[in-house]
Amino acid sequence: MNDFPRWKYILVAVIVLLGIVYALPIIYPQQPAVQISANRGATVDAALKEKVLGILQTRKIAFKDVELNGDRLLARFPNTEVQLAASDSLKTALGDQYIVALNLASTVPGWLRAIGANRMPLGLDLQGGVHFLMEIDQKAALEKMQQRYVDDIRTALRNARIRYESVNPGAQGIVVVLRSDDDRKAAGDAIARDVNQPEKLGAQPPLEVTDGTTTTTGFALNVRIRTETLQEQQRTIVASNLTTLRNRVNQLGVSEPLIQQQGANRIVVELPGVQDTAEAKKILGAQATLEYHAVDESVTNPYEAAKTGIVPPDSRVYYMNTNGPDGKPIPVVLKKKIIVGGDELVDAAGIPDPQTGQPAVSVTLNALGGKRMLDFTRENVGHRMAVVYIERIPETKIVDGKEVHTAKINEEVINDATIQGVFSNKFQTTGIGSMKTASELALLLRAGSLAAPADIVEQNVIGPSLGQDNIRKGGEAVLLGLIAVLIAAALYYHLFGLIADIALVLNLVLLIAVLSVFQATLTMPGIAGIVLTLGMAIDANVLICERIREELRNGLTPLAAIRAGYEKAWATILDANVTHLLAAFGLFAFGSGPIKGFAVTLAIGILTSMFTSVTVTHAITNLIHSGRKLKGLWVGGGHHVSAGA
Repeated sequence: MNDFPRWKYILVAVIVLLGIVYALPIIYPQQPAVQISANRGATVDAALKEKVLGILQTRKIAFKDVELNGDRLLARFPNTEVQLAASDSLKTALGDQYIVALNLASTVPGWLRAIGANRMPLGLDLQGGVHFLMEIDQKAALEKMQQRYVDDIRTALRNARIRYESVNPGAQGIVVVLRSDDDRKAAGDAIARDVNQPEKLGAQPPLEVTDGTTTTTGFALNVRIRTETLQEQQRTIVASNLTTLRNRVNQLGVSEPLIQQQGANRIVVELPGVQDTAEAKKILGAQATLEYHAVDESVTNPYEAAKTGIVPPDSRVYYMNTNGPDGKPIPVVLKKKIIVGGDELVDAAGIPDPQTGQPAVSVTLNALGGKRMLDFTRENVGHRMAVVYIERIPETKIVDGKEVHTAKINEEVINDATIQGVFSNKFQTTGIGSMKTASELALLLRAGSLAAPADIVEQNVIGPSLGQDNIRKGGEAVLLGLIAVLIAAALYYHLFGLIADIALVLNLVLLIAVLSVFQATLTMPGIAGIVLTLGMAIDANVLICERIREELRNGLTPLAAIRAGYEKAWATILDANVTHLLAAFGLFAFGSGPIKGFAVTLAIGILTSMFTSVTVTHAITNLIHSGRKLKGLWVGGGHHVSAGA
């Protein structure tokens, strides 16, 4: 008897059932929608819903539904043309208080979403939008870093009253020329004490200082930035640029942007639903900085000052980036004089306070900024200081038929704290809610000053109609490939071919289910991986069928031949699929975005095909043939193969 353990039947049934359930969302198409979220000072509530309904009805824009979804409002529309018209109307009517974003709303039933069964997201090539590849100018970043150390070294030598001939950047680093050997030794000590201090406890100093050439006119000291320091700086620059770009993309109102690092110094920005490259480039190319200001404590009621506009002549009203109890931004009156600007910021990091363990942000300034901060804090212990984040966004408007280039300035206070003691180039900002907030604040600070220039080296626009065309063609490719394999297997292997066909369909279902569960983004290369997987999945069943035929020719009974066929074909199937998996892992490890998408679907497809082609077909075959007295098997190949034939 060709026994098959009962637990395997249960396993197959459970996995197949779960696969069908989690693959179901693929049959529910996404619906064009507009997503509305609140900017600072605004709220999303029932009143906003009524206002949106009024706007749509007044302008006679057809809509499917308008629903509140947490802190967002979602309006559904019958097609993309109506969606775009509604988006333009809502942006104009709601103004800057709300972010209006194009979106594709899910139509998956609530009971499926409740168990985590969601439709897999679509890539840019299937949904449409804008793709940018931005390259960071690391050379400019290195020059900026080197110039900062030049300034710091000059300041350190002046403070130590050491006379020097020159401090200049060179091809191999910074060259400091002193007047005597004693001055060179003293300069080395001053640099080690004031400049060459490690940023973190236990880390190496950022600079390598060695004696240089000695001539009759000067004694040189060579200062070179360590490789580890440059690598850390590179990582910091990329992180800063990523943060800045994410903040700027919010201005475009994109609901699901993709902003991620690619390689060592490149950033990929994908904006689904955006078709205006000029607008996107304008936002991504905006400039940001930050400033430290003293809080004007003579103004006891900032709310009244903001309301009346009456403030001292050397002060002005700013607003915090958080809302007060009334749901409106908190006003704060700051001195106009800038203590330290963003160009003097060297580094910022979120850390726990060494004394209290509370979240804090550690800030490092260059020598000039440190001196200014020292002078200010020496006279203002116990008083408040604020950090103002400033973003300048270029805008292009059409006035009298001509393009007018202007700039929109966004200013907000990201931190307001009391000065606890005297400090200069290194200090901490406390009073922050959580370590996550501290880390985000540190990135925000770095984004305002450390980010190097980033040039757009590649851009592509994919229209929504082209995305739909890609979906249609991809679906046709999968369907045609599946039908071709199903027909070929059924014609050649007959009953065993039909069993293999069932397994192949289940393989596609399980593959879609796994991609949906992990919310893997489906792209055109991903669809190519699915098509290739379907073609490869039938190979295992071919090996099993041919092995069964061979065992029958060797004289085994039909049931024994089935058992031997599965057992002996397994080693070959495993070897072939492991080889394919290694290739998929290689593509994923060394490939770029589209190739990684192909590799992911290929790898998952190989794993699901190994289960369906072996375990599922074995279970079905056993259900059909077990317990019966068989004189032969119709395995295909054009003739009936009997035991002992």
